[in-house]
Amino acid sequence: MTDIKNLEKTLWTAADKMRSNMDAAEYKHVVLGLIFLKYISDAFSELYDKLAEGKGEYEGANPEDADEYLANNIFFVPEKARWQFLQDRAKQPSIGKLIDDAMDAIEKQNSSLKGVLPKIYADPELNKQRLGELIDLIGTIGFNQKGHVSKDLLGRVYEYFLGQFADAEGKKGGQFYTPESIVKLLVKMLEPFNGRVYDGCCGSGGMFVQSEKFVEEHQGNFKDLSVYGQESNPTTLRLAKMNLAIRGIDAKIELGDTFLDDKHKDLKADFILANPPFNISDWSGEQLRDDQRWKYGVPPTGNANYAWLQHFIHKLSPNGTAGIVLANGSMNSNTGNEGEIRKNLIEAGLIDCMVSLPAQLFFNTQIPACLWFLARNKTNGKYRNRSNEILFIDGRKLGVLINRRNKELTEKDLKQIADTYHNWRNPKGKYQDIDGFCKNASIEEVKKNNYVLMPGRYVGTEEEESGGILFEDKMQTLTAALAEQFAKRNDLEQKIISNLASIGFNI
Repeated sequence: MTDIKNLEKTLWTAADKMRSNMDAAEYKHVVLGLIFLKYISDAFSELYDKLAEGKGEYEGANPEDADEYLANNIFFVPEKARWQFLQDRAKQPSIGKLIDDAMDAIEKQNSSLKGVLPKIYADPELNKQRLGELIDLIGTIGFNQKGHVSKDLLGRVYEYFLGQFADAEGKKGGQFYTPESIVKLLVKMLEPFNGRVYDGCCGSGGMFVQSEKFVEEHQGNFKDLSVYGQESNPTTLRLAKMNLAIRGIDAKIELGDTFLDDKHKDLKADFILANPPFNISDWSGEQLRDDQRWKYGVPPTGNANYAWLQHFIHKLSPNGTAGIVLANGSMNSNTGNEGEIRKNLIEAGLIDCMVSLPAQLFFNTQIPACLWFLARNKTNGKYRNRSNEILFIDGRKLGVLINRRNKELTEKDLKQIADTYHNWRNPKGKYQDIDGFCKNASIEEVKKNNYVLMPGRYVGTEEEESGGILFEDKMQTLTAALAEQFAKRNDLEQKIISNLASIGFNI
């Protein structure tokens, strides 16, 4: 494991050096597209060699027959798109056009990849010498390893690079990436073994990748899961499709605005894992005042948090469960009917567990976050009857710094939180309240706390209160909000300066 982590870091350092002055938001498509190309070429070559050898089940097979690859769930790679062909020409000035042509050829042969692959390599702005060096670097991934080991390594590198690019992009990076430790926690708590999995804001597909890993680790069969997703950003959707193709995950992911154009209208999911964008105001709420999803109250037009919650509840199957990442303010806000909706959700018995997370987990915001775990039916017999209870877990003191800005939850942290939930939920679990960490609260207790769902209220954490909000949380939220306002102002100033410079004014 340490060797793989060292390899990931070494590859990233080398690839990032080649970026030079190129913006991370653009460079990620250059790098991730090449990793994907290397992956499908490796998978193709492995089967090609078996077909060419013609032994056993492959006797009489034609290695250039595209149907042979389709039958084995492998992408067919035309000759001029194969990795070795391109790497042999990596130092040629025409390498950019050769790669674009390769991407085109692959899309023509594989309908599921149509419109997915980046065709940006012939761009005159892209340094062709650096591109050639990048091809040589990516060519080393899995070079001495065959089959599954090589492919899994490429999958890990792709995923690691997604996280590194999200970090490099900062605020913008969070639009496509949820930090791995948060995704792992959602998966460990919900345990999606079989059924329908849904994410209505799926980003680059991390929730699905971790679900697959969980099933693999527990000797299950990922084919027992059906995967559904939606993403409103076409560029991000392409990243997701490549990410899932590397993992061999067959997912029904659609492009579109989840609120205005739900692409899975009739879906009822057994598991929902999602990290919707925090506190978004431009979610077209004014066009959806009479929507059938608002069973528990009409969400405010200025904040989509409670629209997301109700959208996901609407999508749950009769015994479905969900894990949703939201900003901390969602646990106690009373703005624009949110307090009333929260009260209705609590009284309907939909809230199963609330987890407050440490600050600094996200690349794109310093606003503290929490996890909402929802259960459509808390009396279904699979677990114990929890109909009059909510579990509160305060995880704010967990996590370790991985750099000056960001924290992540350790494996020990993940186990502590997930085990607490399972011990509380399972009939034979040996759950106990732990002062300062977890508390099994009755709905009556929650009512007495004005339907506030902040774990610090219940677990016995020492706290100062200010207007119904934990003092520590309020200060974190205010500090983060101010930092983001300053960042927005600086962005605006830079745009103004840039625009003035373009018409001849120098400042």
